[in-house]
Amino acid sequence: MCLCFRKVAISALIFAVCGVASARELHVCADPDNLPYSNQKQQGFENKIAEIVAQDLNAQLIFLWQRMGRGFVRDYIDTGKCDLLIGIPAQFKPMLTTRPYYRSTYVFVTRRNKLKLASLDDPALHGLKIGVQVLDEDYTPPATALARRGLQNDIVGFDTTGNDADSIVRAVATGKVDTAIVWGPLAGYFAREFHASLVLTPVSPELDPPNLPFTFAIAMGVRKGNLALRDELNGILQRDSGRIDAILKDYAVPRLDLAPASSAGGM
Repeated sequence: MCLCFRKVAISALIFAVCGVASARELHVCADPDNLPYSNQKQQGFENKIAEIVAQDLNAQLIFLWQRMGRGFVRDYIDTGKCDLLIGIPAQFKPMLTTRPYYRSTYVFVTRRNKLKLASLDDPALHGLKIGVQVLDEDYTPPATALARRGLQNDIVGFDTTGNDADSIVRAVATGKVDTAIVWGPLAGYFAREFHASLVLTPVSPELDPPNLPFTFAIAMGVRKGNLALRDELNGILQRDSGRIDAILKDYAVPRLDLAPASSAGGM
């Protein structure tokens, strides 16, 4: 009886220790339908990066599926519903951000052998149909830059979320527009289908005066004041940089050299 009791006690102790070891949970807020970044099937590159983070923390990864918009940080991050956001502009003021782990750029998407565009000041842009992304009823930076140059009537807006995520790239490939200026990760991912017929060229200048950036350093974000988790994440970004870089390469994310942390901007 005593021996049996000891076996039961030891088993209970092992169970308790294992239970404590696996008790940590990592709640990550993610968009449920926003490839190439994330979706509920966990097919996006931010889903894959979140898996690396959870593995390193020895934590159970739990996604909270929520489309992000106004009030998101206040309602989901500040209230503790989510511990972490993967993929936000470095030094995003409403949150405490990590070191950036990649920097990307807007790119011109053109049909091969049709146009050679690189600069917003290229005279060849005049008279073209130019696709730009529309986010929350607002245009992204390319539309502002084009309007400054008197090209507002040449702009064609595209919703690039959900089932329409590839629409702007597909429009270039099929000739619906002559070119498009697209955020690099989205352009690279969807251009793979048309790799033989499309060319991606980084937009210049990187900063359209006086203060309109076209390149952004990307980081992770946690609730303000959560220095412990931020520091853990910075360690992971250093230790697992090779694995994260491999994911970004696999998803064809256009990347630039990381700028010094002090100059990393916000979108």
